[in-house]
Order: sequence, then C-alpha cells, then structure tokens
Amino acid sequence: MLVLWLAAFGATVFALIHAVRQRPDAFTAVDKMTKPIWLGILGGALLCLLLAAGGFLLLAIIAIVATGVYLADVRPKVDEVQRGPRW
Repeated sequence: MLVLWLAAFGATVFALIHAVRQRPDAFTAVDKMTKPIWLGILGGALLCLLLAAGGFLLLAIIAIVATGVYLADVRPKVDEVQRGPRW
C-alpha cells in the first residue's frame, strides 16, 4: 500500500506542478475549467492523499481519480494548444 500511495502522491505533485507552470488562457482555450479551479482540485487531491495516509482510503480514491482526469484529459490538450499542431 505504501508503494501505491507514493506513486499516487508523486503523480499528484507532478500534475500540480504542471498546472502551476501553464498559462491561464490555455485552459479556457481547450474548453476545460479555469486554471484556478484545477489548482484547487489538485491541491485538494494532494490534501486528500495526505489525509489518506492516516487511513481514509476513500479520500485516496477521490484524489487518484481527480489526478487521473487531469493527467489523461486536461494535460495533453493544454500542452497541445501551447505547442501548436505537430507535423
């Protein structure tokens, strides 16, 4: 369980750092929620993971889902709109 928690924690920290480094208009350009909303979601996910270390497993599941949505759906589109189309 510790290894899974560490992997989830690392992925959430990575997602939060990625969101902080992006331009605010990139989120709205791809019709996703705004940057402050995603920062709040990912910050809350990080807090949930820290609380999950105390035994609240449901919070860990919520945090993993939120992080997964950002990494699988939002991040690729935000990166694409800032980088431009690939040839």
